Amino acid sequence: MLSDGTSSSELPGVFITELEPTVGGVRLAVKDLFDTAGVRTTYGSAIFAEHVPSTTAAAVARLQAAGYTSVGKANLHEFAWGITSENQHFGTVPNPVAADRLAGGSSGGCAAALAAGLAEAALGSDSGGSIRIPAACCGVTGFKPTFGLVPLAGCFPLAPSFDHAGPMARDVAGCETIMRALVPGFAAAPLGQLDDLEVAIAWTDAADPLVRDRVQRAAALFSRSRTVELPFPDGTGPAFSREAAEVHAELWREHHDLYGMNVAHKLQRAMHFSDAEASAALGARQRYRERLAELMSNVDLVVTPTLATIAPSVGTNELALREQMLKFTYPWNVIGAPALAMPCGLAECGMPASIQLVGHPGDDQLVLAAGLTLERALAASRSQEP
Repeated sequence: MLSDGTSSSELPGVFITELEPTVGGVRLAVKDLFDTAGVRTTYGSAIFAEHVPSTTAAAVARLQAAGYTSVGKANLHEFAWGITSENQHFGTVPNPVAADRLAGGSSGGCAAALAAGLAEAALGSDSGGSIRIPAACCGVTGFKPTFGLVPLAGCFPLAPSFDHAGPMARDVAGCETIMRALVPGFAAAPLGQLDDLEVAIAWTDAADPLVRDRVQRAAALFSRSRTVELPFPDGTGPAFSREAAEVHAELWREHHDLYGMNVAHKLQRAMHFSDAEASAALGARQRYRERLAELMSNVDLVVTPTLATIAPSVGTNELALREQMLKFTYPWNVIGAPALAMPCGLAECGMPASIQLVGHPGDDQLVLAAGLTLERALAASRSQEP
């Protein structure tokens, strides 16, 4: 039972392990990819179903020291390698916004816990969109910091040079507060007005009509903005796959029969990329970093939809969804840039739309400051609607 009298048993699939919170602590959902001393940590895998670490992940320890109290280890897509949080071993994470919609992944349990009021804060990981995709699907806020800013020690890796740890909350202010605990000395940079920023708007034309409209309306609040053409990181996928295959090589040899079908399929495919293909992908990644740095050199932020659509329907094949769902989020893992996903209104079927604010690597404080200011502007514009 949680401190407000709500039990996660009312939403099966959100938590793998539910904990009793300390009275007075800020309720924190911890993605079950982060080690917690003395508490079962499964990584969403049957291989680790009874695994109890002896140490706590660095990011979790920092949050605990700041007064956050874990109320549960949040369910996830197996080994964080997926975008739906349909877990063959521990159940599908429900979307509290709409039962017929996916919660997104891989940090789906964190987003669902926030949307359902089971926690005020959450710690997730993001290797291609795993914080931002479920935040968008469940109508909450998620922030992927600059690569390496938040420690990953004690977090099971997916593709180490793409992996990020970061906060999720119900609003930008909550994410900024969590970042203060995760990164000593962190504070969002002062920002007076949205028109203080030069903003590039990209990829809105690829979004569904109402998602596009909501994102464009929010983006229009940045008065110094212009639409730009940005490329996608084509050819970089084998670099990600090679890293994931290396992480899982020994586990696969010893326990391949315990992998779920979804992740097993991805891993078998990843193991077939040649050294030449992986090397070519690394080259493509470096060229993409250089090209994006050039295209972003005269702007402070890039604004895009987080997802092109609302949360997909339950039962949609994850392998068929991946390319579409990762399209706007994965590029920022390729270059390690900070990216914030936040709600910006209701779109198709009354489901939340999400806008993504992206900064230069290292500009995390500016991204969150812009998010805080945009959040206030959106609230003000809604209050003026008839």
